Amino acid sequence: MALWDRVRTELDRAGRVAQQAFDEGRLRLELLRARRQADGAAQRLGYAVYRARRDSRDVTGDEYLALARGIEMAEAEVARYQRLIDEATARRRRAMSLQPTDPGTDTM
Repeated sequence: MALWDRVRTELDRAGRVAQQAFDEGRLRLELLRARRQADGAAQRLGYAVYRARRDSRDVTGDEYLALARGIEMAEAEVARYQRLIDEATARRRRAMSLQPTDPGTDTM
C-alpha cells in the first residue's frame, strides 16, 4: 500500500507542477500581449505628434491626454502581469526547495 501512496503522491505533485507551468506560460503570453498594447499606444502617440508637426501644429491637450492615458493603462497592465509572473516564479522556486533532494532516502 505504501508504494501506491507514493505513486499517487508523485502523480499529484507532477500534476501540480504541470499546472503551475501552464499558468506561468499563460501569464507570459498575457504579458506579451500587454507589452504589444503599450507599444501600440506609444506608436499612436508618436504618429499623432508626427502628423501634428508635419501640419505645422501642436497636438491638442485633449488628444495628448487621451493617448498618454492609453500608454499609462497599458504600462500598468504590463507591471501587473510582471508582478504576477514574479510571484508565480517565487512560488515555484519555494515549492522546489521544499522537495526532498533524494526520493530514495525515505523508508516505506
